[in-house]
Amino acid sequence: MSLFEVSAEWSELVVRSPTTTATYVRLFDWARVDEHEITLAVEVVADGLRARLDSVSVSVWDRAGDLTEFLEGLAADFRGWEGERSWVTDRLVLTATFHSGGHVQLSWGLRFAEDSWECSVTTTLEAGEHMSRVASDVRSFLHQG
Repeated sequence: MSLFEVSAEWSELVVRSPTTTATYVRLFDWARVDEHEITLAVEVVADGLRARLDSVSVSVWDRAGDLTEFLEGLAADFRGWEGERSWVTDRLVLTATFHSGGHVQLSWGLRFAEDSWECSVTTTLEAGEHMSRVASDVRSFLHQG
């Protein structure tokens, strides 16, 4: 099972930890709202957990900035950093921490506003090549069409 799975025409993108392939994040159902906004569905899966948001909006107007730029920044800092770095929208939170051995833990959090409920799963990736590939694949997925 590969770390990244991309199906035809970028209909979905799956990010897995190489060591715990049962834990993953799936981005799918991409749609363009207008020239400044897209929506997508996000599913997180881990042992005993499966949660899904059907409509996550990502806009050029988001205070969090561009998700691909956030991931590219993590990839560029492959030698590490102190503390946490976060990318946050109203329904999706991505937190990154650097760990010894050159690994990055990405915590993918989903916020279910109507229930005031949150969940998250963590994928662990190699700081260099794996982070660069995630950043590139997310850019391709989000900027399709």
